[in-house]
Amino acid sequence: MSQQGSVLVTGGARSGKSSFAEKLCMKRADSGMYVATAQAYDDEMRERIRIHQDRRHDSAYAWETVEEPVALPELLDTLGEGESRSNAPAVVVDCLTLWLSNVLLQAEPEGTAAMEERLRLQIGRLARAVQIYPGMIILVTNEVGSGIVPEYPLGRIYRDWAGIMNQRLAEVCDEVFVVTAGIPMEIKSREYLI
Repeated sequence: MSQQGSVLVTGGARSGKSSFAEKLCMKRADSGMYVATAQAYDDEMRERIRIHQDRRHDSAYAWETVEEPVALPELLDTLGEGESRSNAPAVVVDCLTLWLSNVLLQAEPEGTAAMEERLRLQIGRLARAVQIYPGMIILVTNEVGSGIVPEYPLGRIYRDWAGIMNQRLAEVCDEVFVVTAGIPMEIKSREYLI
């Protein structure tokens, strides 16, 4: 029952992206691997993670959860290595913007130029890993550039690179959904090419 292909799911905070990505995986594959990028640094984040875990548990779907906050491209390469299209696990990555912030914060002590170079390289590695992954992969990300301009330089760097990352992954994914108010709309098939 597994369906191959790459899907990017984007939208604002609390728009229903994660829930939609999980349901899409459940519809298209018999089982799924959930790659969580969040790190629980405080009680509020621990509670958010628990809610996501409970929702997957309550679905009675065969989820395997893997936590990978930084080495996401390497994990995808390992999962797809030597697998045929029918044997590669269906993967949901939730979420890319948390992954990006983890990479950014890890590289921050290196200075702005080195940090931005690391972001560029990691986004390129991720795009390549998604392109060659032999099974279905669903990536959840956030649209962070639609609000106010961040007050601090690190926030502006993050916002800019999140936009760059989303564009790069939308380019390589077969389908792109935007979720607003819990309503998913596939938009890549409606792209207006100039």
